[in-house]
Amino acid sequence: MAGTKRSAGFTLWIVLVLSVGAVSVQAQESFYKGKTMRIIVGAPPGGGFDAYARMISRHMGKYIPGNPTIIVDNMPGAGMMIAANHIYKVAKPDGLTIGHFTGSQTISQLIGQPGAEFDMRKFEYIGTPISDHFSCAFTRASGITSTEKWSTSKRPVKMGGIGPGNLTDNTIRVLKWATNFPIQLVSGYKGTAPIRLAMEAGEVEGSCWGWDSIKSTWRKAIESGDGIVVIQAAPKPHPGLPTVPLAIDFARNDEGRQLIDAVIHGGNIVERSYLLPPGTPKERVELLRRAFVKTMEDADFISEANKSNLGLGPITGEELERRINGYFKLAPELRTKLKEILFG
Repeated sequence: MAGTKRSAGFTLWIVLVLSVGAVSVQAQESFYKGKTMRIIVGAPPGGGFDAYARMISRHMGKYIPGNPTIIVDNMPGAGMMIAANHIYKVAKPDGLTIGHFTGSQTISQLIGQPGAEFDMRKFEYIGTPISDHFSCAFTRASGITSTEKWSTSKRPVKMGGIGPGNLTDNTIRVLKWATNFPIQLVSGYKGTAPIRLAMEAGEVEGSCWGWDSIKSTWRKAIESGDGIVVIQAAPKPHPGLPTVPLAIDFARNDEGRQLIDAVIHGGNIVERSYLLPPGTPKERVELLRRAFVKTMEDADFISEANKSNLGLGPITGEELERRINGYFKLAPELRTKLKEILFG
């Protein structure tokens, strides 16, 4: 008799759970139906951040109850800090606004960069389509066609940047300090698309950004040999760049190797973060995390990525959150050195 009662109780519990789940799905479907969601990208059109966001916007809506329309708004400036501040302070935490800017803004917060009005630990992370693989590329016209040519240059090599706190700038500044490569950072471009134009115009000679973005958005130059990847700022070689050397092997000392690993290698993982404003209801956070995962597995999405030459290697929101929180465990002496290198 007791067993029968327990069995009946368990069955009732299952029914209640399923009922609550059904009500929740119906509620979310009612909320999202007929709505327009926005992905706010901290970079201008034409670069890798924009390309991934637009591709995701075309496929993710079908995995969200109510099938909302998703559009992309570009909000470049201040090394993507304008977008970060907007998502943190202005965007409504209702599940209709997704932010997409460099996770390396964590470094800006960590070392107290002026203008950083956010706490990266309070965003709700939904995922990233790929762990980036930063590399430094130059125009053939610059003459910097190898690490030997770069290290023996009689003048500082002009490299385009976006702004303090962006991984492009962080990579270039850390390499300047940690290696013997002569570098002059020319910062202030609104994204990698304007940097590429500046490289082709001869304003700067090279820059550092993600290989998957390089091979997609600068494809013609790479294929023709007018653009050359000289070094990889990643812990191990990319299969597409098997003979290109690693930056960490050119570090002058152990401290340099530690900083390359913490700032650049760590930044590669969180670079293309997709996140929600703090305070977004948990059920919508989980719903959008699931929709993001399903989008990454979608056959049409994968096909479009392949056609666009955009690599995929998704990371979940939970893993991104763990990685971001890990930055705040950096030793105090490394934080001090970072502040000196990046904003000294």
